[in-house]
Amino acid sequence: MVRVIGITGGIGSGKTTVCKWFEDRSAPVYNADVQAKWLMNHDLNLRSKLITHFGSDIYENNTLNTAKLASIVFQDSNQLATLNKLVHPVVFEHFESWKQQYKHLPFVLKEAALMYETESYLQTDAIVVIYAPMKVRLERACKRDKTEPETILARMQKQLPEDHKLHKADYVIYNDSIHELVPQLEGLEKWIYKQC
Repeated sequence: MVRVIGITGGIGSGKTTVCKWFEDRSAPVYNADVQAKWLMNHDLNLRSKLITHFGSDIYENNTLNTAKLASIVFQDSNQLATLNKLVHPVVFEHFESWKQQYKHLPFVLKEAALMYETESYLQTDAIVVIYAPMKVRLERACKRDKTEPETILARMQKQLPEDHKLHKADYVIYNDSIHELVPQLEGLEKWIYKQC
């Protein structure tokens, strides 16, 4: 049975960088955020529910306007809860189907920003938390998303605090520009193989 290694961390912590390193070494990676966006565009049942709850104008030219949807849900915790309730079960099911093609492998990675908040961790065998201080994460996220710090801070506040994630982690990678990243990733890879 293929083991599922969860990769999580706050916005701008470097989850994608870590997963890219493993992908380059032929490990399959399921990016829950990317897949959620794909499903919101392509799963007709999910689309219908989103339009019912958030209005047809969240789709433009038959494509989800993520900025429009974000402007609704990040201003209202009830709307965010509704979005999560609609989307995450579909993503869970999609992931279970996706991982079947890799059952001959020792492990796959599941990258998710909201690993604990959505109970996505229940689909994993171990959790790796990617850690970076808030100042570093804020700078990275603003540069990456080409947006204002206030927007990123509002999204950060919807996530579980970093100390909670660290407390729950099975393994921690420090992506803080102080600790060298590659030796840590090599150590993580060895640790994962020992778990398999």
